[in-house]
Amino acid sequence: MTIINTRQRKQRDPIVSLLLNGGRVTSGFRAALFAAASRAGISVNEFVLQAAAEKLRASGSQFSGVFEPGDLLENLNDNRQDVSTHG
Repeated sequence: MTIINTRQRKQRDPIVSLLLNGGRVTSGFRAALFAAASRAGISVNEFVLQAAAEKLRASGSQFSGVFEPGDLLENLNDNRQDVSTHG
């Protein structure tokens, strides 16, 4: 994992809050979401934000990362390794 100078990060791409609420989904979707987040070892919020980031990146959006600059590329590489070792 890359160590990033906090002062440098703030100048280039600051970390900001994102408030989401009011989502209503089917019980089956919720169960699948919680199970997938649990298997990934992350919170449901992190799982959803990573999925959104992957979709944005696939559609051509450019941004430095989700939670820290560079973290999306690390997560994508980790997921590819998991698939190749379990598939």
